Amino acid sequence: MKKNDLIYLDNNATTPVDPRALKGMLPYFYDLPGNAASRNHPFGWMADEAVQQARAQVAALIQADPREIIFTSGATESVNLALKGIFELYYRKGRHIVTVKTEHKAVLDVCARIEKLGGEITYLEVLPDGRIDLDELNAAIRPDTILVSVMWANNETGVIQDMPAISVLCEQHGTLLMSDATQAVGKIPVSPREAGVHLMAFSAHKMYGPKGVGALYVSRKAPRVKVGAQMDGGGHEEGMRSGTLNVPGIVGFGHAAHLAQMEMEQESKRLAGLRDRLESALLEQLEEVSVNGNTQYRLPHVCNLTFRLAEAEAVMMTFNQKVALSSGSACTSASLEPSHVLTAMGLRRELAQSSLRFSLGRFTTKDQIDEAIELVAKGVKQVRHASPVWEMYKEGLIDV
Repeated sequence: MKKNDLIYLDNNATTPVDPRALKGMLPYFYDLPGNAASRNHPFGWMADEAVQQARAQVAALIQADPREIIFTSGATESVNLALKGIFELYYRKGRHIVTVKTEHKAVLDVCARIEKLGGEITYLEVLPDGRIDLDELNAAIRPDTILVSVMWANNETGVIQDMPAISVLCEQHGTLLMSDATQAVGKIPVSPREAGVHLMAFSAHKMYGPKGVGALYVSRKAPRVKVGAQMDGGGHEEGMRSGTLNVPGIVGFGHAAHLAQMEMEQESKRLAGLRDRLESALLEQLEEVSVNGNTQYRLPHVCNLTFRLAEAEAVMMTFNQKVALSSGSACTSASLEPSHVLTAMGLRRELAQSSLRFSLGRFTTKDQIDEAIELVAKGVKQVRHASPVWEMYKEGLIDV
């Protein structure tokens, strides 16, 4: 099957590298192979210059000081550096961290590790629409709370949290605020300084840059934040992240950030239109379909739908060689467990397992959306038609 025959609607898992970003990267694989830390010859100088230009481009996208950008291997490393680094340096003030049950596993798994190291974690519930209750957050913050970690936009539902309001509470309590903004950066306007966020993790491959490179924003003023390095050996990146910099990847990251900054407003409107077209068509053509998450505060390219009594894996089997979709996070796709995000929002296990995430992207076309609508609707009907439970439900014999 040719690539052009496939419909890719799994852009929250990863995005294709934009050819314009790739073009900028190519010289640094061979013609300009310098190490950015080599200070005694032109190849090193040119590599360092390219890194600093990319740092400025990434900083410009989020309205930050370039010195506040720490390059990493990706958002997972950035999350590890932020959470573990804060826990390590601020433990004399306290060992309590507040986070949310719907966070990405990168955050939840690190929090579990911190608990083993003697930390205490409070996991906030979410409302049925996926947003947190600000009163519950306020009540959860204690004198020994050193950090609150809340995802900017959820990777499964696209639900956007009210980061400025969250930051007000953190400021009142004198605690730091971190956000995993991996899905938000490059898709919607994100400014940690304006929102009052002190640390923020994000990644190139979610915004049409290459895999293997990400960043951690670390505030330098009001307050100046320090994190304990988790990788030692050379003192790179302001002493917070040692290791030879991935120059081609960072250059690609910079180009991707610049493209996102220039095209975000127009592209967001286009994707929201396609997303709404997909969503409204499936709601109209199929029975017992519901939208998961807040429909007012969500990313423009994401929708998560539950198809009652049509198990997601079975539906995808009807077209999985044609349409790329997801029933949850890419990091947990090998698990048979239902989405922890959807169950935290109150969905029963069987409903969570009958949900699909559609995440559109820069290269998604109207024709592809129309074809996906047809294939998904056909697949849901096929699965339901083969299910005696669906017939019993329709006849009112059971309630599921």
